[in-house]
Amino acid sequence: MSQSGQFEQSENQSARLTLADRIRQIQGSLSPAEHKLSRVFLANYPTAGLESTVEFAKKGNVSAPTVLRFVSRLGFNKYRDFQDALREEVQARRASPLTLQGKIRADSDAPELARSVAETAVEGIESTVTSLPEHEFDRAVALLCNTSLQITSIGGRFSHLLATYLDLHLRLMRPNTLVHAQHPNNDSTFIADLSKRDVCVFFDFRRYQKDTVDLAKAARVRGAKIILITDPWLSPVSFNADVVLPARVESAGSFDSIVPATVLVEALIAAVHVKLGPAAEDRMRTLEAGYGTVLAD
Repeated sequence: MSQSGQFEQSENQSARLTLADRIRQIQGSLSPAEHKLSRVFLANYPTAGLESTVEFAKKGNVSAPTVLRFVSRLGFNKYRDFQDALREEVQARRASPLTLQGKIRADSDAPELARSVAETAVEGIESTVTSLPEHEFDRAVALLCNTSLQITSIGGRFSHLLATYLDLHLRLMRPNTLVHAQHPNNDSTFIADLSKRDVCVFFDFRRYQKDTVDLAKAARVRGAKIILITDPWLSPVSFNADVVLPARVESAGSFDSIVPATVLVEALIAAVHVKLGPAAEDRMRTLEAGYGTVLAD
């Protein structure tokens, strides 16, 4: 790729960053007061940023000038510009296949269509990896590797596939994992059994599901740790999450893509495998031996 092409790609990726992405990129260079404000914003996205500077400052227990310095660090000259950008993100959160305009034309031939889908997927993966919060990722891996904890993966209409995919790999490497059944009638028993010895991995993407958000609230009350894998606009589950890992969802068509989120899940799986090391290998050998016996019969 030419130098100009690399610059253009970098510019395109920067334009795709959400406010949450930008904050994560600069968190290490923020002052203590600004860092406190960034945590308030991420924990109360998007409502905190839509309030006045005075109200936003009160939430973070900082001064109004700190708020203005904070938004300036994000690249905005005025607080109003920051709020305008935030309102655009709120609209993006509400997008659906009926409102999204895909890149694919009605007269696209098969190679052109496939190329467009592939290029958009690659862009989504690159953006997801570039903005991945390293500290959050490490915390997620540490929780998933703690074999004394019960791991439950929880997904929605489409993201249930990701929850199942993660669990299928985790159970090869460690005990005490399961996928939460997609039925509200199962929630009461599940919630009653939750404790501080549980980790719930939630998958929730835009057009967020109320039952998923409510389940996360209940899990938090019961003391469970919560890992959230979501889109850049952050599911309301983030209000109760210990760890938040965002992935891009844009696609060439009108339906959101799970390709970048799948790559993120595979990165978690690879990291867990490496960290568990010999313990995971021993378990996998035992399971493989069992599979071999079944096949031999």
